[in-house]
Amino acid sequence: MAHDDGVHLSRRERQIMDHLFRVGRATAADVLEGMPEPPSYSAVRAMLRTLEDKGHVRHEEEGRAYVYFPTTRRESARRSALAHLLRTFFDNSAEQAMAALLDLKGTKVSEAELDRMVERIELAKKEGR
Repeated sequence: MAHDDGVHLSRRERQIMDHLFRVGRATAADVLEGMPEPPSYSAVRAMLRTLEDKGHVRHEEEGRAYVYFPTTRRESARRSALAHLLRTFFDNSAEQAMAALLDLKGTKVSEAELDRMVERIELAKKEGR
């Protein structure tokens, strides 16, 4: 089935994907154990089927268990989620998103991290992005 690029994932589906990205492969029971305030086992199985229908995960049979794994790389999912975030909350503005990140209370950005951000901005200017 076609992959829908991550735009239509519920909070629980994102939690499942986060867990699968962390561990690589997992049964529904493993996913259930790895979720914060997990729903029922049958709900996790239903969400895994939905994620499979959406093209985000696949499964292999190992004995009697289905073992699920992501079909996309984490970097690809990260880019898709960030693009959705930019469109939804920041009018597609990287500047507004960066300003919001820097304004977050309790978030300390190190000088080294700021230097790397400046380097990336300079590179983007040179490349005409």
